[in-house]
Amino acid sequence: MSVHIQNITTALKATFNGTQPDMEIDNVSIDSRSLQNNYGTLFFALGGQNRDGHQFITALIAKGVVNFVVNHIPNETLGKANFFVVPDTLKALQDFAVYYRGLYSFPVIGITGSNGKTIVKEWLNYVLSPDYNIIRSPRSYNSQVGVALSVIGINEHHDLGIFEAGISTTGEMQKLEPIIRPDIGILTHIGPAHDEGFASQNQKIAEKLQLFTHVKTLILQNNAAVNALLPESAHTFTWGFDDASADVNIAKKLHNGGTTLTIHYRGDFEVQVPFTDAASVENAISCILLMLHLDYSPETITDRIGGLYPVELRLQVKNGINGCTLIDDSYSSDYQSLKIALDFLEQHKTHQKKTVILSDVFQSGFDTQVLYAKVARLLAGHNISQVIGIGETISRELAEFPNFYGYTTTTDFLTHYRANAFEDETVLIKGARSFRFDEIVVFLEEKTHETVLEINLNSVIHNLNFYKSRLKPTTKIMVMVKAFGYGAGSYEIAKALSHQKVDYLGVAFADEGIALRNAGITTPIIVMNPESTAFAAMAAYNLEPEIYSAKELRSFIAMAQQKNLSNYPIHIKLDTGMHRLGFQQNQISELIDLLRNNNLVSVKSIFTHLSASDDVQFRDFTLEQVNKFEAWSGQLMSDLHIQPLRHVLNTSGIYNYPEAQYDMVRLGIGLYGVGNDATERKSLQTVGTLKTIILQIKEVPAGDSVGYSRRFMADKPVHIATLPIGYADGIPRAWGNGKGFVTINGQKATILGSICMDMLMVDVTGIDCKEGDTAIIFGESPTVVEMAEVLGTIPYEILTSISQRVKRVFFKE
Repeated sequence: MSVHIQNITTALKATFNGTQPDMEIDNVSIDSRSLQNNYGTLFFALGGQNRDGHQFITALIAKGVVNFVVNHIPNETLGKANFFVVPDTLKALQDFAVYYRGLYSFPVIGITGSNGKTIVKEWLNYVLSPDYNIIRSPRSYNSQVGVALSVIGINEHHDLGIFEAGISTTGEMQKLEPIIRPDIGILTHIGPAHDEGFASQNQKIAEKLQLFTHVKTLILQNNAAVNALLPESAHTFTWGFDDASADVNIAKKLHNGGTTLTIHYRGDFEVQVPFTDAASVENAISCILLMLHLDYSPETITDRIGGLYPVELRLQVKNGINGCTLIDDSYSSDYQSLKIALDFLEQHKTHQKKTVILSDVFQSGFDTQVLYAKVARLLAGHNISQVIGIGETISRELAEFPNFYGYTTTTDFLTHYRANAFEDETVLIKGARSFRFDEIVVFLEEKTHETVLEINLNSVIHNLNFYKSRLKPTTKIMVMVKAFGYGAGSYEIAKALSHQKVDYLGVAFADEGIALRNAGITTPIIVMNPESTAFAAMAAYNLEPEIYSAKELRSFIAMAQQKNLSNYPIHIKLDTGMHRLGFQQNQISELIDLLRNNNLVSVKSIFTHLSASDDVQFRDFTLEQVNKFEAWSGQLMSDLHIQPLRHVLNTSGIYNYPEAQYDMVRLGIGLYGVGNDATERKSLQTVGTLKTIILQIKEVPAGDSVGYSRRFMADKPVHIATLPIGYADGIPRAWGNGKGFVTINGQKATILGSICMDMLMVDVTGIDCKEGDTAIIFGESPTVVEMAEVLGTIPYEILTSISQRVKRVFFKE
């Protein structure tokens, strides 16, 4: 990319105010935290309900960024950079993408639908890449922002584009269509996703079809509901199963390991699809029709479709050997996705030492030397400590890069590299699928049993933003990561939250905070249950204590005096009705006396805890707590002449009492996808999915028993599956013996008999499954809320009971 400032001003219809009117930009950014921001960056200061990109401009100028698209110029930055002033910075980003798309005239494929967009895009890239230099949306960049950023990745060497577009409500697709401007359209499966954003299914379909307003050909399954909404002028290329009215009539036959499709189009030929599920087969058919439209031969279609593979869309964070953290991106290697992966590495690094294992880079559009010069600058800009290159080209082109070690093949690397050479570092493993980097992941991954708790970091951020949306923009947010992050894993959750610029993290005990500091977390941390024996350690690690009694305050002041501390931040807790910890009304005067004219400590916040904010029948009691807090905290502030933060609301309080948000709120269980109200839960996403595998399947005859104490007796022959998970992993024994279930291949499998320490048995009679298949212990079904209701407990207990011997895998789509 090389765009002159004058062209930017024209494209955005912006007012220019700057110091360097004669320069060019070569990079676009919306993330102030990216290490890729530099002199040639054009930064769009996007606004949001809870974050405004304008507030980061000063810091970006200090880092060398010169060009900013803004809706106003912050006073302190006037005259220090180039500003393009526009009414709406998001629209300006989209306008820039429209302008940039207009600089190129090669064919573009646009994909939309409810499901399968990203899979079809990745598979089309696979089947077409031998013949085209393709630019495609990285990962699932299909939003109002993501589409624009995807198109801005085009360069002069690309000759085919594949972009996906997703919408969640009306009016969005008309903004994306001129950005993508597709010549060929593909409509994938239409399902219930995002139904809530539309008045009807027909409205949703009509909105999606706007992407294809100017296409020359639209590929889709023959569908009466869709056909009725197409303009008469639309040129379609349709397919259907045993549908003579479709342009391509297809018969399918399932068999072990795949599906045989018989294609009836200008003669008959067969294609073997290496999948049996309906979604994958339909996605493969979309690829087949695109290849037919482009006049590929049956032989080529058969060969390439037969090589389709499961697409891994997630960047995963895993525990590695010798104290390492692994970032698994072992399925692709192109320049655009490398930029994303390096930013992800920076967000989730656990050590200062950062290693990248990288294969040859494909699909860049650049000449080889230009490409690897760009790769080298990326790696250097991210302060990568060591680079291991695998492939003939990367080994040659990066041979002079500092601390670079080249290997011709993955086998060569695995043969010669010692596992203990990696220690206390974060390792990004990123390679094209043909390099089989999954073998490197296995080589370096910490060996644990097959049970894993998968943590979706996208869902964590979604849930955070949901609760933020209920707050005023000025309200600060503190997020609880105590109890090992509610079982999810405190460090990775804390890292993701720090990247989102939350104001505080909350832990229960000092050792939890110390662990986060040792892992590199710098966000302010409040210790909610501090013990006086840990005060000195807390001060050493810059942890801020909750102060709940005069005795505790005296002890902390004594420590501060001994350590020569001054104005050390503390947080005063008031007991307005919870009756757990905190100062009561008759202790306020003593508290004031201890704090008056005391420069050893500084009251950073005053707060209380609502005991029944989740239960509307206690609304009057909750409001009484709020009124007490208002009076007591007001007395403290008045008598001490201080203006600390005040906070009252926990998760359910944020949802039910937004009028009492004061200066800050404390988000806990809601971050992890659990709300106390059914309506609230509909807006949240599942964060944790606990899964394991089937170890063995056997038939149990009528009259035989299953498990300890023969608590299940078969009254007819049943098929049972044994799973390697039990109460030592945190599964309550009360969930067994017919009360609970797991989900296998989309079907409920009831737990039979007693849950053992390390195993449990489930009824798989009538379920199509085999040994090695995945079993979902909780996640979407059953949810932890369902489990808690059956067991007469709360979701907190279930989440926090999952043993640390269960491997946590963090991923981001």
